[in-house]
Formats: sequence, structure tokens, C-alpha cells
Amino acid sequence: MSGLMSGLLFCTAGFTLLGWSHGVNFPDYVWSVPIGTAIFIGAIAFDTIGHRTAYKEELKKGEALVHHITIFAGVTSCIVLCLAYSHREFFRFPAIALIARSIFYSVIDEALHWRRYLNGFADRVEMWSHFFIFLGHTIMILSWWHWFNEGYPGVAETLKFLPV
Repeated sequence: MSGLMSGLLFCTAGFTLLGWSHGVNFPDYVWSVPIGTAIFIGAIAFDTIGHRTAYKEELKKGEALVHHITIFAGVTSCIVLCLAYSHREFFRFPAIALIARSIFYSVIDEALHWRRYLNGFADRVEMWSHFFIFLGHTIMILSWWHWFNEGYPGVAETLKFLPV
């Protein structure tokens, strides 16, 4: 998962830095996409340690399925937001549906973590990592949605500088 998220960070940060380095003036909120992604990655790194060690058996009780659904909704929402650049109206509602699902299942995941924490099967490190996972995710995806909703200012200008 961290590799996938690192790819997203390098792509979004690289794209905005390419445009910025060539004088493209992105709205300030656009920088929240890679910043939110960076927060997300750092938190995932801490959370993954617990998932692969202390909480491995607990995840098998159903939480892993929630993770898979959340990841699927999150990844596909990013793909659909990319596709929406060229097909704005076609992908508008699939994008918002997938974003809403990724947030909804993140909330379910948080509820499961709190249940585990209250029953003594999670620690403060995992709880704080989930706070930052959810924070990073919502900063990244809501900023991206806003960027799409505003018509992706700066994207057309930056695309001119991509080597083809």
C-alpha cells in the first residue's frame, strides 16, 4: 500500500512542481493534494507495523475486508478524478460516489479501531496513526475534488511541459 501511495505522491507532487517550475500559477489548495498524500503515507507506515504484527489476527475478523473496500474506493476515486479531466460530466457522479464511499468506509474502519482500542486490542500509536490516515486522506481527496470542481486550473498549462 505504501508503494502505491508513494507513486501517487510522486505523481501529484511532480506534476504540480513541473507546472510551478514553468510559471504555472496553481491555486493554493492544489498543494493540499500532495501534502495530504504525504500525511497519509507517513501514517500508513506506522499503522502497517501493527497490522503485520500485533493486530494481524484481529484484522482477520473482518477489519481487513473493510480495508480492502476502503482502498478500492480510494484508488478508483483517484483514477476517476484523473479520467474526469477529459470527460468531466461523465465522471462527475462516479467520482463523488467513490469519494463518498472511501470516506464512509474509512469511518466504519475507525469505528472498528475504536472498538478494538476500547477492548484492549489496540494501542495509542495505532489510534493516532488512524487519526492521521483519515486526516491525510480527507485533505488529499477533498482538495482534489475541489480542484476538479473548479475545472482543474493549471492542468492544461502544465500538460504542455510534459515530455511526450
